[in-house]
Amino acid sequence: MGDSFWDLSRTAWSLSRRAAAQNPLPPLLLFTDPARTPDPMAAAAALPTGSAVVYRAFGAAEAPEVARELRTLTARRGVRLLIGADAALARAVGADGVHLPERLALRAGPLRRARPGWIITAAAHSLPAARRALAAGADAVVVSAVFPSRSASAGPPLGALRFARLVRAAGGPVYALGGVNMKNARRLLASGAVGLAAVEGLAPGRI
Repeated sequence: MGDSFWDLSRTAWSLSRRAAAQNPLPPLLLFTDPARTPDPMAAAAALPTGSAVVYRAFGAAEAPEVARELRTLTARRGVRLLIGADAALARAVGADGVHLPERLALRAGPLRRARPGWIITAAAHSLPAARRALAAGADAVVVSAVFPSRSASAGPPLGALRFARLVRAAGGPVYALGGVNMKNARRLLASGAVGLAAVEGLAPGRI
């Protein structure tokens, strides 16, 4: 593991320790992406114990097979597995929960009642969206973009200060996503976030 991984991981665990002691959320989330993490197995294998993978299939035909392989790998390594936007697939492979896009965040409540043991996170691109998702029953929201990002869906970056203000006002646990890497992760130490999330920042060869 290179210095970049140590910096990102150490920052995430520091954030987690500052969060409420009763909060069991993983400090570090790896979001898979078909283009930016073409080998999700290799990316998941590089994560430290206690992290989580958010597998986003985007309708890929091979999603069930990949999800099963990820479940086997993550269970062996002590890493959580969340499935993006597909509760049926999460149930089928025995995942630890789901991640909902912002447009589906209100499903957190029904999912929480149906699967009380699941971790349910939701995307949010604004303070009102974060508050809605948390009020609906999400365990945490993943806010982006915090820093400049190559994601096609990323909007103007919030920056560390505006992100910290959003965290304080959200009313629940918040992860930072979007351009988070070894060079800027430490700028979030005082933000109040529960942890960090990344795509390329946690990809093999970049950590």
